[in-house]
Amino acid sequence: MNDTEIVELFWARSEDAIRQTDAKYGKLCRRLADNLLHNAADAEECVNDAYLRVWNLIPEERPTFYQAFLCKIVKHISLDRIKYKTAKKRDAGGIACLDELETCIPAATGAPEDALDADALTGVINEFLKEQTDYARKIFLRRYWYCDSLQVIAADYGVKEAKISAQLFRTRAKLKEYLAKEGYTV
Repeated sequence: MNDTEIVELFWARSEDAIRQTDAKYGKLCRRLADNLLHNAADAEECVNDAYLRVWNLIPEERPTFYQAFLCKIVKHISLDRIKYKTAKKRDAGGIACLDELETCIPAATGAPEDALDADALTGVINEFLKEQTDYARKIFLRRYWYCDSLQVIAADYGVKEAKISAQLFRTRAKLKEYLAKEGYTV
């Protein structure tokens, strides 16, 4: 079943929409959540919460790219779970793959205008990624959007982890330079 048909099932309020979503994207969603949470039970719960959120959102929205829409929801729910679990402990540890980006992406200050700045920054990063090679862009997204480990990415591309690590280092350096040209500083 294609994405348009799945979205139509949501619009028709058919419970089959959830079954079809899980059949097509369940494995991807669980992998994304597990890459962030490192806990299969929490990952499963986040994916189920995401399905509920999609169920509640779709009648008001008609996503153009359903897979990206779904993955974004899974990622945000997973990140919220991490914040919840670490809030009481005041855990200084972060998510390894996202911590790598701290050297090139400016940190949020907590001010209300950060939401607007984040949207603008997202647009600039998207433009940067469009200028990269297909290989560099895919590796960047696998690492920093899907939070795949270097080991998994290297195995999928049939190369050593060091090559993936070096590629990511070069891409982050280019991103930092690109953002500086656009007026963003770390």
